[in-house]
Amino acid sequence: MDKSTIISTIHHFLVEDFEIDESTLTPEADLKQTLDLDSLDYVDLVVSIESNFGFKVKPEDFSKMVTMSDFYDYVEQKVAEKTAA
Repeated sequence: MDKSTIISTIHHFLVEDFEIDESTLTPEADLKQTLDLDSLDYVDLVVSIESNFGFKVKPEDFSKMVTMSDFYDYVEQKVAEKTAA
């Protein structure tokens, strides 16, 4: 799965499931501020990531992400690790 497909998939479930305005989903956007999710929403986000990309997410991984670009890179790295395994 290439990066553009990953980003497209992420945007799709953020817009559809979390009602995020797609125009705010830019690589430099602040992740927490853009998504504005509460703790329950983060659980749903983890489920969405796991079901769309097929890897387990550790909640502490989110603490390292600052921008949407960090989020894209994280998913890309995990998908690559899963594919290589």
